[in-house]
Amino acid sequence: MVSLAAIVATPTAVLAATSTIGRTWPIAEPDALSEIEGQAARVPDMTKAFGPRERWSAMKAASLGIARADRTRTVVPFYTLEQDIRLPEGKLLYAKGFSFNPLAYVSLPQRLIVVHPRELDWALRTARPADFILLAAGGPGDADAITLGERHGRALFLLEERVKARLGLTAAPVIVAQEGQKLVLTEVDLVEADRAKIARNAPR
Repeated sequence: MVSLAAIVATPTAVLAATSTIGRTWPIAEPDALSEIEGQAARVPDMTKAFGPRERWSAMKAASLGIARADRTRTVVPFYTLEQDIRLPEGKLLYAKGFSFNPLAYVSLPQRLIVVHPRELDWALRTARPADFILLAAGGPGDADAITLGERHGRALFLLEERVKARLGLTAAPVIVAQEGQKLVLTEVDLVEADRAKIARNAPR
């Protein structure tokens, strides 16, 4: 017979490894990793179902011109309410047509780097880890955002028409950053930057 003193003196880890208290049943739930792998294997081939990705409407990015000069300008992204905002009891809080600047209440911690696909290498060198890289519409031979993201191991996003309009974007590459209650848009002329780099490296 095991005494109470012997049980107390036995390390807890030893008791946990060797003792069974109450009834036990085998684990009925399937292994989580096996479940995930099984579900992934059943994902349909989207290309077969919807055709090449370049034809998907969801993969259509907004078009932008090419930045022809280094230029910095500011935008205040005012928003105008399209309907009344009321409290649960019906009291009017903000009327339709009320305009306000969202940057007066929230901050944009990361920058937006907007480029054409052919300018992605520059964006990857320029972007900080937390920055968002947005792709504008490219040419016929450019890879899509999913392919480019997988190739470079970084999440890439498409520039939507509503974002283009909201930020007042006209050309790329452009860096969008918040300063106080406004957005600063810095357009970069990469052609001129390349010329300057070549000139600096030319033998004298």
